[in-house]
Amino acid sequence: MFPNSILGRPPFTPTHQQHNNFFALSPTLYSHQQLIDAQFNFQNVDLSRAVSLQPLTYGTVSPIQTSTSPLFRGRKRISDEKAFPLDGKRQRFHSPHQEPTIINQLVPLSGDRRYSMPPLFHTHYVPDIVRCVPPLREIPLLEPREITLPEAKDKLSQQILELFETCQQQASDLKKKELCRAQLQREIQLLFPQSRLFLVGSSLNGFGARSSDGDLCLVVKEEPVNQKTEARHILTLVHKHFCTRLSGYIERPQLIRAKVPIVKFRDKVSCVEFDLNVNNTVGIRNTFLLRTYAYLENRVRPLVLVIKKWASHHEINDASRGTLSSYSLVLMVLHYLQTLPEPILPSLQKIYPESFSTSVQLHLVHHAPCNVPPYLSKNESSLGDLLLGFLKYYATEFDWNTQMISVREAKAIPRPDDMEWRNKYICVEEPFDGTNTARAVHEKQKFDMIKDQFLKSWQRLKNKRDLNSVLPLRAATLKR
Repeated sequence: MFPNSILGRPPFTPTHQQHNNFFALSPTLYSHQQLIDAQFNFQNVDLSRAVSLQPLTYGTVSPIQTSTSPLFRGRKRISDEKAFPLDGKRQRFHSPHQEPTIINQLVPLSGDRRYSMPPLFHTHYVPDIVRCVPPLREIPLLEPREITLPEAKDKLSQQILELFETCQQQASDLKKKELCRAQLQREIQLLFPQSRLFLVGSSLNGFGARSSDGDLCLVVKEEPVNQKTEARHILTLVHKHFCTRLSGYIERPQLIRAKVPIVKFRDKVSCVEFDLNVNNTVGIRNTFLLRTYAYLENRVRPLVLVIKKWASHHEINDASRGTLSSYSLVLMVLHYLQTLPEPILPSLQKIYPESFSTSVQLHLVHHAPCNVPPYLSKNESSLGDLLLGFLKYYATEFDWNTQMISVREAKAIPRPDDMEWRNKYICVEEPFDGTNTARAVHEKQKFDMIKDQFLKSWQRLKNKRDLNSVLPLRAATLKR
């Protein structure tokens, strides 16, 4: 995001553990009163003095020394081996014109391999203003197991695989988003020093395409925030910060005052569009639930990506225009795969409740995908057959009037009789907070359009067995 900046992490590879510094921390977060008092004077405040961190503790590790530590004062270093809490090598902070000083912790990995972990902060020398902050110990996020793509024995399945391989998000795409997230976190911590910025959604859940936007969740305190008051106030400060201090790197920042307010902006360097929300922590949890499903069975990711492309082409994949969000579409695909006579997916929340419980702390949710073994299904349907079956299921079998889609239960369940579900056209249960992810579909015209597209596409694809009949491959490939 910023010129001459360094990501400071190894490239993402399928055979090694992924070093992730954004779901690894147990932050000390703001209390309600501290949050209300967190005003920021952009005209008079010295931003360099705003950097301050409270002691953080990670599991059984001793608290990390903070800026109140007497270890460093300007260029002078006090030689005291006992004062330094980490086993890393101590280094001198030199001129501010040199590279940032980084102390990398060595973390033992499987097979006695060791990889150097990047710190969260790259601390520059600032004489007599900010004492050095030792880098934070971090926990690696394991890369999902390497899985081979399914074999394609027919034309339709081959088309699905080829489109998936062309359009799926690459490691380099994720790297760009992670670099932007890391730099933005450092900037936002000038406003809220104990906050943490999380990359969520399709960028990280395994279902992203090369053209996918980035979704960011800013966590400022452990308790829920009022989205109409607190979240808007926080985002107003963030938006002003973007417009004043970061105008050279961020373009078109917009504060959208929706039910869940967001700041939309574009990173000029990576050209990625981002949406940033505040304390929508369920988004962090469902990112890793979906990530686990994505890598549980090798047909899931290709099928989901092609269905998202199909829905986008037919203009039924835009919640802002009263149709289905990408999240709802993914849940619909997972639900279909769970409800086959021979299921391809189980309910992870039923089998592994300890890994996917809302009681799991946010800084530990990234462990869940690593703790779940592959699911071995007896269902040998091809990708082409599964795409046809998906369209047929929602065109002719699913009862939209009385049933609710539930990935948590791995089945269609009766709609609850309350305001959240009553008189809704489409009901898709959010696996963690139980809300309706398809509530954007509130017009009968849009609902009828969605149902009609399922039916027409199923009939066309059934007759021709050619993906071009429902999704022009050239156009889909160009959009990536």
